Amino acid sequence: MNLTDLPNGTHAVVRHVDDQYAADAIAQRLRDLGFVAGEPVRVVARAPWGGDPILIQVGSTRFALRRAEASRVVIEEPEHAHV
Repeated sequence: MNLTDLPNGTHAVVRHVDDQYAADAIAQRLRDLGFVAGEPVRVVARAPWGGDPILIQVGSTRFALRRAEASRVVIEEPEHAHV
């Protein structure tokens, strides 16, 4: 499951960030921002009609991500997350 599939307000845990190609700068930037294995994450809000951006909280920090960026973050399904 990836972050774009997570319903608003539901808690989960980051498993990893997918690299779409070698030396993927966006994936590395997401990891630098704190999207690393074991970090608690949740979707706070979404733009209307499923558009961009998505407001994400990782740890205690909030980020506005495009759907394409958020789709790279693989999470543990909420029922398996221990947040």
